[in-house]
Amino acid sequence: MQVHVKLFASLQRYKPGVFAGEAFAVELPEGSTLADLVERLQIRANEVKVMYVNGRARAEMYRLKDGDEVGIFPPVGGG
Repeated sequence: MQVHVKLFASLQRYKPGVFAGEAFAVELPEGSTLADLVERLQIRANEVKVMYVNGRARAEMYRLKDGDEVGIFPPVGGG
C-alpha cells in the first residue's frame, strides 16, 4: 500500500530534498501501523510527539490504509 507523508519542523532532515510539510509517498506492507512507518523512515521514536492521519490525531498502533495522508510532528521547544 502507499501512504503520503508530511514531515514537519526538525523531522524534515529525515527526507532530504523534501521541504517541511511537503508530501511524499511511502510504500508499506498491508496492515502497517504508524509505528511501522516511523521505523521505515528511520525516525527515532523519541523525536515524534504527535501523528495525524487524514487530519485526525492517532496513536502509534493505528493501522494505516492505502492512500492515507500522515503528518508527523516533533516536540516543540522554546520559551
